Amino acid sequence: MKICIIGGTGFVGTHLITTLVNCGHQIKVITRRPERHRHLRTLSTVKIVDIDFFGNKILERQIDTYDVVINLAGILNPSGLNTFEQVHENVALRIAEATKAVGTPRLLHMSALNADENASSEYLRSKGRARDKILAIDGLNVTTFSPSVIFGEADSFFNRFAQLLIIMPGIFPLTCASARFAPIFIGDVVDAFINSIDNPETYGKNYNLCGPESYSLKELVQFTARQINSNCTILPLNRFFSKPLASLMGLFPGAPITLDNYKSMSVDSVCTEATQNETNRELGLTLRSIESVVPQYLGGKDFSGKMDYFRKKSRR
Repeated sequence: MKICIIGGTGFVGTHLITTLVNCGHQIKVITRRPERHRHLRTLSTVKIVDIDFFGNKILERQIDTYDVVINLAGILNPSGLNTFEQVHENVALRIAEATKAVGTPRLLHMSALNADENASSEYLRSKGRARDKILAIDGLNVTTFSPSVIFGEADSFFNRFAQLLIIMPGIFPLTCASARFAPIFIGDVVDAFINSIDNPETYGKNYNLCGPESYSLKELVQFTARQINSNCTILPLNRFFSKPLASLMGLFPGAPITLDNYKSMSVDSVCTEATQNETNRELGLTLRSIESVVPQYLGGKDFSGKMDYFRKKSRR
């Protein structure tokens, strides 16, 4: 099977591409900076190209003759021309329209849990607008996925908190400590995508993807601290302190939280039991917990050698 992936150079894309290659599929990855992703070139049957998404029929020519198009393009924070509207909406709709125009049989699209045009954060509003417009396109065999936070080796969640726990001098002030998440393992997300490709039952549907258990952010950071043997004291901040701190931290490049991130976390990122059971049944998922996976890649990890690097990076 020939599969074209847009935005496939990140955490989710790398895991998905590796699995697809191991299954014998031919992969084309469309990215804006192919020179930065040499790790994908080591995989057989992977081709990396750089195109102008909005050039005259350029995207159509790239995906024509392909069996599946997968859109993973997304950003957590805007930067320059890469706004939420541009990446989450304009690019996503361009991909969907091109997929329909050339008659590609299948489109899979990554959204986000709680994505809604009326959400408090622009991240979730832009994701929601794009998802709704794509699902409304007549004659397009599309399935969208809306995950909670995704974890796995090299993730930007548990690894990021581990790095921050090392940097902090004994006390870790935590914004949105009571916000709840249902972390889902990257392998289960990959299974959801792959298992839906040839399943007509999934056409025209959005699937919320959650792990088997939900936790507060404080509980997740405490869990991270135990894995790396950190004695840092977690200091939960209430909304009175969390919001201004998020606003302040958002002014710095590489900030661990911004005001828009804070607004996204104002709604718990969890699934109802009924929804999760239906998703697991239709997508054939057997969910793995953080307790069964995270210690394998985080527990005992030596972050001490990276301490100076992360301190310097946090000051940029």
